[in-house]
Amino acid sequence: MDDQTRIELEAAAFRTLRHHLMEKRTDVQNIDLMNLAGFCRNCLSRWYQEAAHERGLEMSKDEAREAYYGMPYAEWKSRYQTDADAEKQAAFEAAFAANVGEKT
Repeated sequence: MDDQTRIELEAAAFRTLRHHLMEKRTDVQNIDLMNLAGFCRNCLSRWYQEAAHERGLEMSKDEAREAYYGMPYAEWKSRYQTDADAEKQAAFEAAFAANVGEKT
C-alpha cells in the first residue's frame, strides 16, 4: 500500500470514529471513555490541535474542540454531558494522570 492510500484510509477511520462518538453515541460520556480507554473526545481534539501545530498551523484549544465537536464545547456540554459521581471523578483523575499527565 502506498503512503497516500494509507493516509486516506487513516483519515477515513478517524472521520468514522468522530461520527460514531459525536452523532451515534452522544450518550457515552467523556469521563467513561477516559476511565475505560484512557482517552476521550477532548483528547481527540487535542491530538487534532497538536497535528495542526506540527504542520505550522496555529489553533487554540477552543478552536480544536469546536472543529472536533462541530460546535462550541460549552454547547456540547450543555446538550450531552451529565454529572459524574465521586467514584467516576476519582477514577478519571487516575486515568487522566496515567494517560495524559498531571493537570496544570
